[in-house]
Amino acid sequence: MRTLLVLLLLFPTLTGAAGDRVIVAEVTTEPWADRTEALGTLRADESVVITANVTETISAIHFDDGQRVDAGEILVEMTSAEETALLEEVRARVAEAERQYARVQSLAERGSASASLLDERRRELDTARASLVAVESRLKDRVVKAPFAGVVGLRNISSGALVEPGDVITTLDDDRTMKLDFTVPSVFLTSLRPGLAIEARAPALEDQVFSGAISAVDTRVDPVTRSVQVRARLPNPRRLLRPGLLMRVELLRNPRQALTVPEAALLHRGDEHFVLALTDTQDGAAVPERRKVQIGARRPGLVEITGGLDAGERVITHGNDKARPGEPVAIIAVDDGTRPLAELLAQKPAADAAERPAAERAE
Repeated sequence: MRTLLVLLLLFPTLTGAAGDRVIVAEVTTEPWADRTEALGTLRADESVVITANVTETISAIHFDDGQRVDAGEILVEMTSAEETALLEEVRARVAEAERQYARVQSLAERGSASASLLDERRRELDTARASLVAVESRLKDRVVKAPFAGVVGLRNISSGALVEPGDVITTLDDDRTMKLDFTVPSVFLTSLRPGLAIEARAPALEDQVFSGAISAVDTRVDPVTRSVQVRARLPNPRRLLRPGLLMRVELLRNPRQALTVPEAALLHRGDEHFVLALTDTQDGAAVPERRKVQIGARRPGLVEITGGLDAGERVITHGNDKARPGEPVAIIAVDDGTRPLAELLAQKPAADAAERPAAERAE
C-alpha cells in the first residue's frame, strides 16, 4: 500500500495545455520463439561401467577417483605371470614352426620333399600362430584400458583384491558433451526437428542457463502418455553438468523475428486488444490513437504483436487509462526496459522543466 501511495504521488493525473503525462515505449523487433517446458535427465555422451573380464587378482591400479583419462590408457592390471610365460613358450613354437616350414618348402621346390610333408608343416605353423593369438588375447583380458577419453568415477577395488567377471571396478563418462533426454507431448511433433534450440536449467546449479540443440527425435510415440522422447546435446566445457542431473527444459519452437510491446501497453475489451499509439501533429504535439492489434505469444513483461502496429511506432505503457484519443499528451519518459518504473515516473516533461523558476531549477 505504501509503494502504491508513492507511485501515485510521483505520477499525478494533471491535465492542461500539455495534456496527460504518459510513459511510452517503442515497438521493437526481437528474436522470438514459442516456449514449451519439459523435464529431462542428463546422460554422458558416452558412458560405460568398467568391469573385469576374468577371475584374477588385481596387481596394479593406475587411476584415482575422479581422474581424467585418455582413450587406451591402462586403468588396472591383473596378475598375468602364467600367461606371460605361456606367451614366450608359444612364440618359441611359432618361430620353430616357421623355420621347419621354410626348410621343407625349400626341399619341396627342389623335389626332395613331398607335398604332403609341406602341408603338414604348414598346418603346424598355422596351429602355432593360432595358439599365439589365443594367449595374447588372454593376456589382454588381464589389462583393463579406457575405451574412450573421459572421467572415471569412484574406485571400487584395491590392489590384491580378487575380482570376477561383472565386478564393477569403476565408471567412465565422456562429459565433454552431455545428452539430455526428455518427453514432449505429441501435439508438438510437427515442430520438433534436429537443430531446434533449447535452454535448460538445473536447480542444483543455481538455475544457470545451458543452451543446446535437439539432436534426435524418437521414431515412436508412447501410446500411454501420447508423448515422444526427444534427445538434445548440451556442450559442457566447464564440466558443470553431470549424468543423472534433473533439468528443466525450454524448447524454443518456431524461431522468428517478432514485433513486441510491453504488456502494460495492452487494453482489453472482451476478446479484442487495443493500444494507444502516438502520432505527431504538425505543431509537434503527441496525440494518441486507439489502435486494434492482434497478439501472439507472451513472455514475462512482453507480448508479441502479429498485426496492427509497425516497428518504431510509439505506444503508451503508463497513463493510458487517463489519456484520451485525439487529445495531446505530455511524454515524461521512454521505457526501454532498463530503468525501474519509479525512476521513470519521477521524470518531468521538457515543458515543465522550462516553466520552473530559475531559483527552483538551481536548487
